[in-house]
Amino acid sequence: MHAEQQLWRTEKYRVMYYSQAHYNQIRHMMRDGCTLEELQQTINEALTLTPTDGSRSNALQHMWGYFKKQTTDEQKARYIKLLEEKQWGALRAYLATLAQQYNVVYLQQSTILQQD
Repeated sequence: MHAEQQLWRTEKYRVMYYSQAHYNQIRHMMRDGCTLEELQQTINEALTLTPTDGSRSNALQHMWGYFKKQTTDEQKARYIKLLEEKQWGALRAYLATLAQQYNVVYLQQSTILQQD
């Protein structure tokens, strides 16, 4: 895997969390070919923005999709409660716990779930 692909793999959901526009821009950059420096610069740019409730919700719902069919009713209820109450930090921590429990390596490696 190229360095650009590896970086995007780990930063994808964090960028989506901060900026859907930058996420879309990077998808095109990756398709068309970009340097590691260009990719890092665009990621850094996205991370300077203040995420909206919509961008946060969108990214977290994408991550939830990795294990929503495996979770218990209690886990689903907790996820929905945290989402509805917009408890973004608690929800990220909860998704990190579920990624560990259900061994979703792709999400475990995502920087958005490694933040405090």
